[in-house]
Order: sequence, then C-alpha cells, then structure tokens
Amino acid sequence: MSTKLLPASLLALAVALALGAAPAAQATQPSNGRTSRDAASDERASPARAAAVRISTAFDLPSAKAFPEGIAADPRTGMVYVGSYTDGTVYRARSGARTAEVFLPSGTDGRHTANGLRVDAHGRLWVTDSTSGVSVYDTRSGSRLAHFEIPGNDPRFLNDLAITPDGTAYLTDSVRAVVYRVTPAQLAAGSGPLLPAYDLSTRLTPAPAGSFNLNGIAADPAGRYLLTVDMTAGDLYRIDPRSGAVSRVALSGGDLKTADGLDLAPGGVLRAAQNTRNTLSRWQLSADGTRARQVRTVTDPSLQIPTTLVQIPGGRTLVVRSQFDKDGGPMPSTGTPTPFTIASIRGL
Repeated sequence: MSTKLLPASLLALAVALALGAAPAAQATQPSNGRTSRDAASDERASPARAAAVRISTAFDLPSAKAFPEGIAADPRTGMVYVGSYTDGTVYRARSGARTAEVFLPSGTDGRHTANGLRVDAHGRLWVTDSTSGVSVYDTRSGSRLAHFEIPGNDPRFLNDLAITPDGTAYLTDSVRAVVYRVTPAQLAAGSGPLLPAYDLSTRLTPAPAGSFNLNGIAADPAGRYLLTVDMTAGDLYRIDPRSGAVSRVALSGGDLKTADGLDLAPGGVLRAAQNTRNTLSRWQLSADGTRARQVRTVTDPSLQIPTTLVQIPGGRTLVVRSQFDKDGGPMPSTGTPTPFTIASIRGL
C-alpha cells in the first residue's frame, strides 16, 4: 500500500486551522481541578451552563496520549467505541463501565488515525483513517471484514462518515471537499477504491490555505437525505442520495462555524459539536430537511474542544473531549492534558 499523505507539519497545521484558534479566555482557562471520578458523580450544572443541562463524565480512556476524535454507539449491545486521532487506537466501553478498554490497538492493520466511527445496523464497526481510507470490523472478534482506500497520491483527509438505512456509507474528505460512497455490494466484495460520489469543492466557502471546510456528516434516519457541514463558513448542506442534488440548508438563530461532528436523531433533531467554541448546539430541522432552527446551545470550557457526539438511550449525549489544544495534540499547546474522558450531557 502506497499513499502520499499530507506532510506531518502541514497535517498538524491543517488540523489546527480547521479547529480554529481557541478564544483567549478559553485557551488560558485553568483546569477545574476535578478528577474524572469526581465528575462522574457530580452532575450539578455550573452557573455558566444552560439551565437544565448537566455535564458529567461518562468514562475514562486508559491512555495519557489518547487525544480522542471519533465516537460510535451500538444500540444492540450498549457498547461505545472511541477512536484516537494521534495513534489510531480504538477503545471500547461496556455499558456502565467507568473506564474503557483497548479494542483495536494502535497500528492495527496499519491504521495511523481513527477519526470517524460508526456502528451499522448489522453491528459492524466502521473506522476511518484520515490518511488512507476506511476499515470495517467485526465487533465480537475485532477481525477486519473489509477495507476501502482512496486511490492516487494526492493529499487527502478522510474525516467523518454516516450510514443510511439501506447500508450505504458516505464519507467526507476535508482536503478535497468531496463525499465518498461505499455501497452494500462493495462491502460484500470486501475491498475496493473509495471514489467521490458528490463534489462540494465549488460550493463551499474557500478555506484558509492548508485548512479544512467539509467536516461532519449525518444521515436522516428515514434515508431521505444526508447533512454535511462547512465548518469554515458555518453552513450546512443537504444531499439527496436519490437525485444527487446538493443544496444549502437555511439556518436561523445561529451558525455552525467550527462545527465538527454531527448527530441526527429521529424527529429532525440535529446536534453538533463546535470544537474550539467549546459549544454544543441543538437544531430543529424542517420536515424535509431544508431548514434548521437553533434551539439550544451549551458552552463550557469543561467540554475541552469537543470534536463529536452521539445520542444514547436514556436521554444522554456522549461527547468526545479531544483536548487537542494540549501537549501532544495537533493544535498549539496551552498546557498539559488532564486524563482523557468522554463527557455525558443531559438536557441537550
């Protein structure tokens, strides 16, 4: 396998610029001093948090260098999977566990990073490697079932993915501003090239040199459309998988600047993690997904540069605390990371 990756320095710069410069007040915010165990038992909302929204810790990650980026939940088993941006480790947390365990070690199948994660309807775990492609794993054995790679030697940054009810996977490339597709037939074949299905490069607001615009993607539970975000302009785009039509969603009440991961629930409820804003936002979509109204935001430094989120049973939202702005992360450092954890949010 031979791929031409972004040079390490450019890759770090691209991620830093894509995340944006953290506001000075947050960049210098001291640690709240709580351990993850304290946070797990303390769900009292601080004065800075929105009324009725509670932030606590769901579980820890067993690594001082995790720098997590992606998350996925398996509703059949209650398992939650988290990927490390810095080394490609995939962690697994059992329902009720206070600490995750290593499911796929660093370097498994040559994987350099673990960005977007999804569990499909058959319980298979999809894991993107930003430098090459996507792999599909059996969640019982950990064996790799399929692998799809971006052909050619041009720079790429495979970022997030979504899976529609018919089993088709769609994946964003933050450098090329395209969406790739893997069909059920391709999955059954087990391997093949990742080819663009939709090219948004001429539609999106040009990103600063070396930076990103296209990022998170989510699928309508009914399969009618996909939503993907331009984190530079703060715009949301709707893709119709049947016709191929791409249109901008009309936003009201706010924007989606610095938006990273998306979670789309039944009833047209869209949640977004807006990383360097340390903000989570909730949006209500129109019935056809052409309009979205912001109905709630939660901003708190304890979110620690949230990169993505997933809704789980019981009315909770799990949020990845990346700490990308700490020593060893892809952004300019503001200090030493605290233990890496996944946040639990109630009321978002």
